[in-house]
Amino acid sequence: MAGLDYENEFRRLGKNIVVGIDEAGRGPLAGPLVVACAVLPPSYDNPEINDSKKLTEKKREELFTLIKEVALDYSIMVVSVEEIDASNIYRVTQQAMEKITSNLKIKYDAILTDAMPLPNCKVPYKSIIKGDSLSQNIAAASILAKVTRDHIMYELDKQYPMYNLKKNKGYGTKEHISAIHEHGFTSIHRKTYEPIKSMLNEQLSLPI
Repeated sequence: MAGLDYENEFRRLGKNIVVGIDEAGRGPLAGPLVVACAVLPPSYDNPEINDSKKLTEKKREELFTLIKEVALDYSIMVVSVEEIDASNIYRVTQQAMEKITSNLKIKYDAILTDAMPLPNCKVPYKSIIKGDSLSQNIAAASILAKVTRDHIMYELDKQYPMYNLKKNKGYGTKEHISAIHEHGFTSIHRKTYEPIKSMLNEQLSLPI
């Protein structure tokens, strides 16, 4: 269960306004990366806010609405497939996490991230392994990111129904990979991810 131990460590040092940052969509073959940050009130404690992957879709949707209502501030950033392919997923995730707090209107004192160092961070921060299971602010960010990305994938599924994106959310399931081999890949597929990278290389190496 995500708690407030890490937030309270900062608060004991006088760092009361703590931002949690997380992402959704580093692993999928299709669709964007979504990074989110959330600032819950220092006095707020809701044990239902937990790692988004451990929640039902219905509960995530409920908490998505609740977090946006109770948060002192939050921000959501969508990173396109083109941006991912132009760099690499680790770097674009890190850059988005470093950039997203500039969208906040509130003055914050510290940052908690889910297993991502922020070398250019201007305030004290802590990178926590499995942070979305340990910090409510990170868990809140994980819910904002996951639900936003799921909504995007539902819309993409309407455009590309043959890939069943509403079910696999762009991840490389057997069904999704089989559909890529049958129908080819699209602009929403990441060209730097396998098996799409190899398929693209094979196309480029075909004789004219």
